Amino acid sequence: MSVELVEVSKVVGSETHIRSVSMKLEAGSLNILLGPTLSGKTSLMRLMAGLDEPTSGRIFANDRDVTGIPVRKRDVAMVYQQFINYPTLTVYENIASPLRVAKRPKAEIDSKVKEAADLLKITAMLDRTPLELSGGQQQRTALARALVKGAELVLLDEPLANLDYKLREELREELPRVFSESGTVLVYATTEPTEALLLGGNTATLHEGSVTQFGPTLDVYRRPHDLLTAQVFSDPPMNLMQVQLAGGQLQLADGQHMPVAGLLQGLPDGRYTLGMRPNHLALERPTEGAVEVTAEVTVTEITGSESFVHVGFAGERWVVLAHGVRDLSAGDRVPVYIDAERLFIFDAEQRLKAAPGLQAAA
Repeated sequence: MSVELVEVSKVVGSETHIRSVSMKLEAGSLNILLGPTLSGKTSLMRLMAGLDEPTSGRIFANDRDVTGIPVRKRDVAMVYQQFINYPTLTVYENIASPLRVAKRPKAEIDSKVKEAADLLKITAMLDRTPLELSGGQQQRTALARALVKGAELVLLDEPLANLDYKLREELREELPRVFSESGTVLVYATTEPTEALLLGGNTATLHEGSVTQFGPTLDVYRRPHDLLTAQVFSDPPMNLMQVQLAGGQLQLADGQHMPVAGLLQGLPDGRYTLGMRPNHLALERPTEGAVEVTAEVTVTEITGSESFVHVGFAGERWVVLAHGVRDLSAGDRVPVYIDAERLFIFDAEQRLKAAPGLQAAA
């Protein structure tokens, strides 16, 4: 089944929850909704499911207009971060419930329930009730129920947030494969750019109810159409620097100057915003052509094998991802190296002009 949204909007009172969204999700595809809390991910999923009706626009399933058709008349499964299970039923019966409603044969129900329970590592808990489970085990039960239903559209709203790290890693690999084999359209909402990259598929970046870009995940990450998309798809946040290019000179907001190098060469004069991901800055010179600036340390976060060094430069706050443990204190002045070949350059309208591997556009 394919799902298509055409100019879909949702207004509640004076608030616009979804703003004129158009995109098509193909059968067997994994589609990620990426954005911060309150960006519209859950609202968009509820519209796709038929739990809510759009204020304007149309929704199609296999080219059939399903706008306004309620969820009970659609082939949809949805799992929220705040899982929902039937408290009086065993885990087995919770998972089996959609199959019993569909009047599937007893042997098929038993086989599918046990297969899903094995995948989600809850086989030993099939005779328990949800109240006897941990939060993570209850979430796995809800996921298993969605899995056995075999719906053509499966919507997962931050479904792994309550699970431990090892199981999250396993399910990120397994869930897309399992659903894609059946031709299911899988929609997966997350606030984490790293999770979107791990899952792959396609990604729609959301901001205040608008889809800023939709396409193959790596393409959106590597070629954000605009600054807003680049910021949504960056954690820690993308480092920014406001510059003015004039007469072969690059002037910073505080009056300092930098050499015009790398992707900056060949751009017409004007105002630009430079974007640098934390892993594209360094505390040691990475290449001969790297530009050196001096910044002041504000705080250092040590994660073990890496350190996130927060610095201030030219009125901006940056984060540098440095390898190893960095023993730096607030107030220390350190050299920060900018690789001019790994910049994201946005024009005065915040549209992408150049990026790593993309030649600067005049």
